[in-house]
Amino acid sequence: MKSIILFIFTFLLITACQEHYIPRKSITIRIDEFKKDSTSIRAIVAIDTNTVHYADSNASVCFTNDAGKSWIIQKIVFQDTIKPHFRSLDWNGNSFFAISIANPALLYKITNDENKLIYQEHHENVFYDSLQFFEDGIHGIAVGDPTENCASIIITKDAGESWQKISCDKLPFFEKEEAFFAASNTNIKTMGKKVWIASGGKKARILFSDNYGENWQIFETPIIQGNGPQGIYSIDFFDENTGIVVGGNYAKPSENNANIAITADGGKTWDLVANGKNAGYKSCVQYIPNTQGKELMAVGITGISFSNDGGNSWKKISTEQYYSIQFIDKNSAWLSGAQKISKLSIVKLHTDSFK
Repeated sequence: MKSIILFIFTFLLITACQEHYIPRKSITIRIDEFKKDSTSIRAIVAIDTNTVHYADSNASVCFTNDAGKSWIIQKIVFQDTIKPHFRSLDWNGNSFFAISIANPALLYKITNDENKLIYQEHHENVFYDSLQFFEDGIHGIAVGDPTENCASIIITKDAGESWQKISCDKLPFFEKEEAFFAASNTNIKTMGKKVWIASGGKKARILFSDNYGENWQIFETPIIQGNGPQGIYSIDFFDENTGIVVGGNYAKPSENNANIAITADGGKTWDLVANGKNAGYKSCVQYIPNTQGKELMAVGITGISFSNDGGNSWKKISTEQYYSIQFIDKNSAWLSGAQKISKLSIVKLHTDSFK
């Protein structure tokens, strides 16, 4: 009897919390900035409010564990002369992994003060854009521009110890000049065994696998497409059905033409959302934790924008320019940009908050 009463009480408590959830209509943020000279930072891994790791364009993998008071910097040089330009970084629970852009592609496993080259690829068109691990920490995936007539995708099934490239006969055909953007390490989203990858350029489409990359489908989107700087730059999912893509035209960042779309069926179909008014071009989008998929934040060279209705409408809350954002909790996140890492805090609400 006691267990039944406890179950009923828990159910009613959860239901009450869901019914009384009220998205924040307007917020004020504070940004604490840490200057990083002569480097572009597009890939971050936010651990908690004190700890963030990043990889940069100057062959460095760095972190702080005291909220930015001090930074540990590890330089990586290939064959004494090549300094890898990193735009991708992820953590599998034990080690960090970073892959460089351009030829040769260099993928490193990084643990404490040591780094080990575990994959390299030589091709005149090689250009890896992003890298992510799945929740199990065993499977991982990195995606790059085509070297043939398909996406360049490498996967690991042993926690990053070895990587294999998927052959084109197992991948969807890519249009000429369809590729990816190495803007924020967020054009890949993993969830469970599923992965979504967003393209741009000639086409703006979604590659999808529900079994760690063994089999693939491809879905169309209405995001602006047709030439080099147009397309999807970032993708995120709240759950396996509810997701969002952002991007636009990097060459015309202030335009709000077909730059944001949402899905309710796991990425099979997408709907434009009011042409992303008040957002403009964006390079990264994230669902804010513990807001039931209602609140999002998107960043780019057009500033920072906030949505409280699942991405249907947006409000610009800062003109500060950033490439990427990762939330720690509903009130704090880490940001990266040109020559800077920053800490974002939501410090004021202008209407009802969570109840």
